[in-house]
Amino acid sequence: MNSKLNLFLKNFLDILFTLIFLPLALLIGLIIALLIKIDSPGPIFFLQERVGKGGKKFKLFKFRTMYADAEERLKEILENNEKYLEEWNKKRKITSDPRITRIGRFLRRYSLDELPQFINILKGDMSLVGPRPVTEDELEKYYKEFKEIYYKVKPGLTGLWQVMGRNEIDYPTRVYLDVYYVLNWSIWLDMWILLKTIPAVISGKGAY
Repeated sequence: MNSKLNLFLKNFLDILFTLIFLPLALLIGLIIALLIKIDSPGPIFFLQERVGKGGKKFKLFKFRTMYADAEERLKEILENNEKYLEEWNKKRKITSDPRITRIGRFLRRYSLDELPQFINILKGDMSLVGPRPVTEDELEKYYKEFKEIYYKVKPGLTGLWQVMGRNEIDYPTRVYLDVYYVLNWSIWLDMWILLKTIPAVISGKGAY
């Protein structure tokens, strides 16, 4: 962040936009919660520890899009399918992932599973725009010498990765985009990303 004023503006816009969209997000969220409970057994929310600004750990909120035994399914998939294992190692994602529920596929396609992250923004863990929030394992494996750069800002609900292809982008490119964002941050870059996020979400390109 290149000045205290810009940092203040970024934090102010985070709260402002969140409060504006919160009523709609709550309404949509109630409908999603009902659909999740009807679709498959398990909790409504998925909570996972992620790494934030300064290396601080926090619990990331998402709507659950996978079956309750997703971890066991992943282990079995990777042990028995070399194609999936190669894709997982490259992107940390799997096309046509059998762990994902029916409603989960819809939520992921249009990024609706990430609506609960407005909670993280209000708590101060995240920003509207920033690098993707990653796990400590991902940080150690992929970011390596770029960890200190990642630590400089809060992770974001959206960012360059989301508007430039999402899961069609391999992990090294994703790291590059995160580093580029931090080193070239401005309010105008945030505005550009927010505007690009709308068509990216509507199209569902690269989301699975």
